[in-house]
Amino acid sequence: MPVLLLLLLLLIVVPLVELFILIEVGQVIGALATIGLCVLTAVIGGALLRHQGLQTLQRARINLDRGAVPAVEMLEGLALGVGGVMLLTPGFATDVIGFACLIPATRRLIIHALMRRVHVQYGPVQGQTSDRPAQGREAIEGEYRRGDPPEQR
Repeated sequence: MPVLLLLLLLLIVVPLVELFILIEVGQVIGALATIGLCVLTAVIGGALLRHQGLQTLQRARINLDRGAVPAVEMLEGLALGVGGVMLLTPGFATDVIGFACLIPATRRLIIHALMRRVHVQYGPVQGQTSDRPAQGREAIEGEYRRGDPPEQR
């Protein structure tokens, strides 16, 4: 399925599902309670996002200090960002996805599932050039001096 079609489908289906769920919950617990619950999930999500984000940043700094690439921490940061956006979006279905991205155990499950589906290629891509000098060529060292008089520079 093309990405544009998938994005269009998500932009249509997700709001309709959220609207349906909000109407159903509103009929059961009332409109004000539904609005309050949406605000409460956003506040709890914001606090959880701040806490988890700081922990992830601290782990990334520790890895950088060791000289290691904080790849997992970068993916966790991306998942935290997605989770934060989902929690700020009004609705209960997006809140479930948002909390799944913010809770460490489910976040790691999501990241590992995505990592199994993604192929990472290392090294230069076909057609790329390298900054390294070609093998087997000599480098000729030398000095130069500008021949222009200082007043013409």
